[in-house]
Amino acid sequence: MTMNQENDVNFRDRITTVDDKGKRKWINPKKPKGPWYSKRIIVSYIFLLLLFVLPFLKYKGEPLFLLNIIERKFIILGVVFTPQDTHLFAIAMILFLVFIVFFTFVFGRLFCGWVCPQTVFMEMVFRRIEYAIEGDAPAQVKLNNSPWHGNKILKKTLKHVIFIVLSVIFICLLLSLVVGIDSIFNAFIDPSDHKGLLTFMVVLSVMFYYIFAFFREQVCTNVCPYGRLQGVLLVDNSIVVHYDFVRGEKRGTIKERNSADNKDVNFGDCIDCDMCVKVCPTGIDIRNGTQLECINCTACIDACNDVMLKMEKPKGLIRYSSEVSIKERKPFKLSKRGYAYIGVLTVLLSIFVFVASKRVDLEAIILKSPGMTYIYPQDDSTKIMNFYEFKLINKTSGEIKNVEIKIKNFDNAILQVNPGKFDVIEEFKLAKGNMLLTIPVASMKGYKTPVVFEVYSDGELIDEAESTFLGPH
Repeated sequence: MTMNQENDVNFRDRITTVDDKGKRKWINPKKPKGPWYSKRIIVSYIFLLLLFVLPFLKYKGEPLFLLNIIERKFIILGVVFTPQDTHLFAIAMILFLVFIVFFTFVFGRLFCGWVCPQTVFMEMVFRRIEYAIEGDAPAQVKLNNSPWHGNKILKKTLKHVIFIVLSVIFICLLLSLVVGIDSIFNAFIDPSDHKGLLTFMVVLSVMFYYIFAFFREQVCTNVCPYGRLQGVLLVDNSIVVHYDFVRGEKRGTIKERNSADNKDVNFGDCIDCDMCVKVCPTGIDIRNGTQLECINCTACIDACNDVMLKMEKPKGLIRYSSEVSIKERKPFKLSKRGYAYIGVLTVLLSIFVFVASKRVDLEAIILKSPGMTYIYPQDDSTKIMNFYEFKLINKTSGEIKNVEIKIKNFDNAILQVNPGKFDVIEEFKLAKGNMLLTIPVASMKGYKTPVVFEVYSDGELIDEAESTFLGPH
C-alpha cells in the first residue's frame, strides 16, 4: 500500500492547504497543459475580452450593461430597469437560483473551473504571469527557498508591480459596470471632485491585489459559499471530475510493478505518479474522490491523460463522469429530480417572459386620493365625482413628449387632469398630478365600477392603468 492510499481514510479530516501544525502550506501547482487547458484558455480569453469591451459599449448614449446599485439603475443589453421593475428582478433572481441548483446537481462545480472570475483571474492571468517570470513550480519553490539576491529581488518586484497594475485595471473595469466608465475617467481627470470614488477604488484594488497575490486558492476552499453547497447539491449521478477507481486501483509505481515481490499483484492503471496532485490549483488528490475543494478545472485530466499516453494505456483514467457511471459502467442518465428541476425552470422562465413582455417604457400609477370616497357635483344627483392621484414614470434613457391621460371605457365621462398635459417627461424622471373623474349614475355598475385610464404620447397609446370608481350602494 502506498503512502497516499494509507492517508485516504482521513483525507477529509484536514484542509489540504494547512499542515499538521495549523500553518498554511503554500501551493505551487505545476503549469498545466493539454486539450482541456487549451479550451479553458479560449473560454477565459472570451470572458476577459468581454470585461475589457463591455464597459465601453453604449446604446443611445447609455451603457449597454450597467448594474448601478447606488442609483438603482440597471441596464441590460440596452434595456433600462428601474425600481418599479423590482418584480422582474425578483423573478429573475429566483430563476437564477433554481438554475444554479439544477446546474450544480448535474455538473457540480463546473462553473468554478471555467468561468468563475476568481479562477479566470487567478489561473489565466496572475498565475500565467508568475510562470512567465519565475518559471514552473520547481523553479518557483527553489526561488522562494533561496536567500534574497539580485535576481530574486528583480523577479519578485517585477511580478508584484505587474500584479498591482493589473489589480487597478481590473477594479476600474469591474467598477465601471456599476458606476459607468465615464465616472471612472472623471475620477482620474478631476480627483478633487471624486474623492469618495477614488478612495473606494484604492481600497478595492488593495483587496484585489491581496487576494490574487497572497490569499489565492483560499477563496475557493475556505471562503466561497458556493463550494459549501456541493455537499448538499451533489449526488452520485452528478457529472464531475472523477478518478476511475475501478480501472485505476490497485495503484502502484513503476518500481513496485517491476519488483519481483509483486509479480502476482493485479495492479490498476494508476502508476501513483502524483501528477494529478502536482497540477491541482487547490492541492487536493482527486483520487480520494469528490471533494468540495475540487473546482473541476480539468488540470488533473490533462496531466493524467499525458501519463497514460506515455504508458501506452487508454486515456480517461480521470475524466468528467459520475460515480454511478464508474461503478456500474453505464452512461449518464438524468434522474426524475433533474426533470423536476427542468419543469420548475420552464415554468419560471415562462412567467418571466410573460411579465417582461408586459413591461412598458412609461409606467402609469393611478390611485384613489387617500381619505376621499365620492361626491355629487353641485347637488346634481345624476352624476358622481371621484378624485385620483397619478404618477407617470419614464423608464427609458430618452425623453417622452406630449403625454396626456384619457378615460377609456366611458364615452360620457368627464375627465379633468391637472396638469392637463406634459410636454416632456425627461429620462428616468417622474411626473405626477391629480385628476377628477365625473360619471353619470346610470353608467355605474354597482358600488365599485372598474375604470381604465389610457396614457398617450404624441397621440400614440403607450400604457393603460386600471382603477375603481366608487359610488353609493
